[in-house]
Amino acid sequence: MPTPLSPSRTGRRLLALVVAALLLAPAGAASAAERTGRLLVTLQPHAGVKAASSRALDGARREGAQVPQIGLVSVRPTAGQALGALASALRGRPGILRVEVEHRFEPRLVPDDPSLTALETAPGTPPGTPLQWWIARTGLPAAWDIENGAAATVAVIDSGADSGHPDLVGKISEAIDNDFLPGNGPADGDEDGHGTHVSSIACASGNNATGIVGAGLDCRLIVFKSDLSDGSVARSIVQATDRGVGAINMSFGTDGSAPPSQALLDAIKYAEDRDVVLVAAAANTPDEQNGDPANVLQPTGTAPDITAGRGLTVTAANFFDQRASFAGRGTQISLAAYGAFADGIGPRGLIADFPGNPTRIESGGSLLFPQSPCGCRTQIGGDARFAYLQGTSMAAPMVSAIAALARALNPDVRAAEVIRVLKETATRAPGSGWSPELGWGIVNAGAALNAIRTVDRRAPASKLRGPKRVRRARRVRLTWSGDDKARPKLVASGVARYEVYRSTDRGPYRRIKRTSAQALTVRMAAGSSYRFYTIAVDKAGNRESVPSRPDLSTRVGRSR
Repeated sequence: MPTPLSPSRTGRRLLALVVAALLLAPAGAASAAERTGRLLVTLQPHAGVKAASSRALDGARREGAQVPQIGLVSVRPTAGQALGALASALRGRPGILRVEVEHRFEPRLVPDDPSLTALETAPGTPPGTPLQWWIARTGLPAAWDIENGAAATVAVIDSGADSGHPDLVGKISEAIDNDFLPGNGPADGDEDGHGTHVSSIACASGNNATGIVGAGLDCRLIVFKSDLSDGSVARSIVQATDRGVGAINMSFGTDGSAPPSQALLDAIKYAEDRDVVLVAAAANTPDEQNGDPANVLQPTGTAPDITAGRGLTVTAANFFDQRASFAGRGTQISLAAYGAFADGIGPRGLIADFPGNPTRIESGGSLLFPQSPCGCRTQIGGDARFAYLQGTSMAAPMVSAIAALARALNPDVRAAEVIRVLKETATRAPGSGWSPELGWGIVNAGAALNAIRTVDRRAPASKLRGPKRVRRARRVRLTWSGDDKARPKLVASGVARYEVYRSTDRGPYRRIKRTSAQALTVRMAAGSSYRFYTIAVDKAGNRESVPSRPDLSTRVGRSR
């Protein structure tokens, strides 16, 4: 089995490599469902099925599924009647227990990439294991049912990527050359092979009947071809930040024997201040010192604090949900993702894209990754543009892609919230917290996106109503309504309370009521004028802004 790839100390960067293949599991949450135009009516148990033809269902016509065993009758409005009006009319009628709007389920997305169904044949692999076994184990099918990644972008700082690979055609939004080593080709190529492999684990085209699928499904890539020097990496981080990427993947590092350069520290701060999720691979040695940038994103001693850190340091887990024997550990580890199969058995790493050209990894002639020839190239469906590589370098882009999916799903969340949710939802032993072996656990994309979709950072809205003129002093009833709308696919927390504000005779506004109700009776004095508005506060603590104009202006006539 080839050893994990590591650059020499001359290049000051250690690059790690990881494992891939998949069992499609049932997906989790679905996206917003389509309405059928029917209502599902559940009859009271004592009413019986005959109630379907009784006056309880007057104004509706039966259509769709009729399930007498559970008292279910499906109905549709008659011509000219709105669905909501029929629902309101039926609710509360004798014999009717429940009225619901019927929705249609959507089929689960099952990409047709061969790696999801072709079986791994390496000795020691459990029967029935697909090539990309890690897709299902990471909860990605459930995540894709929520967010397909079309609006997500991952920046990959690496050795470039083969833009002509069928899994990467059309996926690279921009290829930027920050490689200052002589003899390397253009930014859209990859002489080493590592960058193509890493990029495809993040964003290889899914559902294209070719090769593999990336963790981010439809996500886009900005590829930075780098020589992994301090200046090149710093420049790439800043340029990626300026392009508004969802996450930056850094599958490289030092041995930690020297402090990080100020250039790297400044670039990381630049990205952090501009709310970018930063992801770094842990060391490819089982040490507690994981080198920079890993030890900058998650400094020594901080990982057990779920709120601490400036990004995510990712170690590699194996098929058996253990830390890979070669992977970094300790208090710099944020969480884990799959990066290996297991020592001495099964495939030689994760299968992913590889350049069509001969690579330096294969020849052992890489300036960045000197090692013995890897013997890693393989085929999928007769196409030899794939390879098995293992290491933390393969684990990191999974996490980067999932973070980018989260940012695309809920653009209102901050990078720090994404980082925390990925830790909170990671798969680990029941009741356990952080551990030095896998950090907060193995990343779980489905659980993470289900959590992110409930993070509410949008303020609710409300509107107060009442008479604009009152003839004489008296008590007047005010009413208001509120709404806590969420973006598509997200779940709003809902309005928790309202605050009612009043100004008398153009004076300052004062809060007169704090309530969850939607009505209030106030006393108005003769000859006075009043202005009112409401502020809605949702269950997540978001407050509606003070309106530029009052919701209601009222004048009271003078008593005769």
